[in-house]
Amino acid sequence: MSATDVQQAVVVGAGAMGSGIAAQLANAGVKVRLLDVVPEGEVEDRSKLAREAIARQVKAGGFMLPVFAERVTPGNVVDDVTAYAEADWVIEAVFEDLGVKRELYATIEEHRGPDTMVTSNTSTIPLSSLVEGRDAGFVAHFAITHFFNPPRHMPLLEVVAGPSTSTEVVERLVAVGDHQLGKTVLRCRDTPGFLANRIGNFWMAVASAEALTGEVDIETADTVMTRAFGAPRTGVFGLFDLVGINLVPSIWTSFLRLLPADDGYHRYDITTNGTFTGLLERDLVGRRGPGGFTRRRKTEDGPVDEVIDTDTFEYRPRRTPSDPALQARGLRAVCETDSAAGRYAWTVLREFVDYCCVTAPQIADHVGLIDDAMKLGYAWQAGPFELADAVGVDWLVERFEAEGRPVPTLLRQAVEAGGFRPRPGAVLATDGSVAELPPGPLTVAQASGVLAENESAALVDLGDGVACLTLRTKMNVCEPGVFEIVQRALELGERGAFTALVIGTDHPRAFSAGANLNVFASLVERNDPDELRHFTELGQGSFARLRAASFPVVAAARGLALGGGCELMLAAHHVVAGAELYAGFPERKVGLIPAWGGVTRTLIRASLRGLPDPAARAFALASSSVISGSAFEAQAEGLLLPSDEIVMNGARVLERAKASALELVGRPRRPEPERFALHSPRLEPLDASWTDASPTDQRIVGALAAMLTGDEPVTETELLHREIEVALELVVLPANQDRMRHMLATNRPLEN
Repeated sequence: MSATDVQQAVVVGAGAMGSGIAAQLANAGVKVRLLDVVPEGEVEDRSKLAREAIARQVKAGGFMLPVFAERVTPGNVVDDVTAYAEADWVIEAVFEDLGVKRELYATIEEHRGPDTMVTSNTSTIPLSSLVEGRDAGFVAHFAITHFFNPPRHMPLLEVVAGPSTSTEVVERLVAVGDHQLGKTVLRCRDTPGFLANRIGNFWMAVASAEALTGEVDIETADTVMTRAFGAPRTGVFGLFDLVGINLVPSIWTSFLRLLPADDGYHRYDITTNGTFTGLLERDLVGRRGPGGFTRRRKTEDGPVDEVIDTDTFEYRPRRTPSDPALQARGLRAVCETDSAAGRYAWTVLREFVDYCCVTAPQIADHVGLIDDAMKLGYAWQAGPFELADAVGVDWLVERFEAEGRPVPTLLRQAVEAGGFRPRPGAVLATDGSVAELPPGPLTVAQASGVLAENESAALVDLGDGVACLTLRTKMNVCEPGVFEIVQRALELGERGAFTALVIGTDHPRAFSAGANLNVFASLVERNDPDELRHFTELGQGSFARLRAASFPVVAAARGLALGGGCELMLAAHHVVAGAELYAGFPERKVGLIPAWGGVTRTLIRASLRGLPDPAARAFALASSSVISGSAFEAQAEGLLLPSDEIVMNGARVLERAKASALELVGRPRRPEPERFALHSPRLEPLDASWTDASPTDQRIVGALAAMLTGDEPVTETELLHREIEVALELVVLPANQDRMRHMLATNRPLEN
């Protein structure tokens, strides 16, 4: 535990945000008191609101393990004021009412410990207003920590300090947010909306208002935002439905009140837009109501997606956009298309870039902070200034001038500098100078050289005698080219080219999504059993040789580790896992079994943990197709060993894996038994509970059960051989081939 770590916290406000923050603190190992008001007239359970909020977080998946809910104690703001004195950190997450917050702070001030940090989750109220009337000690320990919803999954944490906030407090909050809670922390100025919401909400206003003029429909607007701008699949109207249209009056009114009359928010005042007011009058607030701009209606024939008609406020079937601009490749090409969608895209881009350029000097030291805020807080693929560089800053200036519009100063400065990001590691500061970015967490992209590579994978130098095997395929799937680089890595490692190997990538969503199913499918279609055997043995053999390497091999796993990707992870001597690790074996759903060592390694791991029937554990993991909901769940299920590490911040998994690899150099490994017990044939069959399953499932799990059942212990080599034979027996069956084809065609499993 670090000296900066928080051990006890209090969260005041048991709404969605407050309870979500409490859950994430609990995920990080913090003991939390969750407080809310005493319900009017409540006598028996005065902490009812907090207790119910904890239950909702369990149901919603806010806890990485349900048992973590035990780390959160429900309470109330009347009976539990002594909790403030015991806490390292008090987080206020009540509704946005300055009077209510100030009254609460007076109570916290009276009871808090001398070193207790106090922060607000506000996104609309200036820090200076929040601390008015508080004593110097309180003010020195006060800041804003703005989480994004849901707190478990959204990576951004904005930290705002006041002029009197202690430097030590700020540094501790940043460290706790980064290392303990797993967030990317952006230090923000005390300006309305800080970074993400100031820019993101303006984009939402522009993109919606310009679409509602009538030239494009809702479907086209959302498609433009998604495909051309790189916004999430919700688009802009789907995002309004997600966050709640009912929040528009309060959020946008706050911006209009706090920002000067010449700010762009006043040009795009959606609080008076007839479509928004019409929806609110009809209680059409989005997903939390009967519908919003969109809805999904259940019918006898299945769900139907519908879109609001903005003239009649009646729902109609969703249409597939057909504007020619949507066929163009890249945002610039879309904007240059003379069509309704093309004109819409240009208008939004123009207004958005203009606003970002004008506003950036007020809210940020450099444009990279705004890009990061949009990527982290709104899940954009690229930030606004990265988009500007992509379309060309010179082209933007030409378009502005052709329309007789003033060119923003920062845009002209970007032209002079060679772009908003003129070179790797450099970014345009908001004073027009070029600034060097501070180094962030270790990435593969920072590697000092390439030791071996092909299209599928590469072996790169991470420095200090550590190499990294990194995959380059879509979703980092495993294919023959990957195994080629594995073999090359083994050769170089045994020759002393490096002392330790890390397996990891910069992909935030996937360590490896498994085997390249297209390779299997092509071999099946060719009816080539020899090549099928070769591919299966190639994968299994490559991973087995990794396991047998004389140098330490550490997997840096975050995101998806599925099927073959999970087997690649298990081939390592040690795993450093991001907390958001989704690992498991979905092979049954595509007519396969884990045959690259997955069944064998899970049995061995269960044996090392001393479980009474390790083969039953291996069968359960290989047959269920259940994917872990977190690294903690993967550890509880036995995919990760107690000795494996879990890192809350996924962006820091690679650097921790490198450090762990260096620590393992020269250290003797834990010996494994030479033989392993199978499931006794005298006990209930492993597949006894599968009698009601489909014929195909019964065939697959039956083969797995037979493989893992026997009177005599077996060696690892024998287990691996059994994997190969069972896999090849199953893959040639027509029903399993149908499963494979169906998954490739629809991305959904076939229940046959």
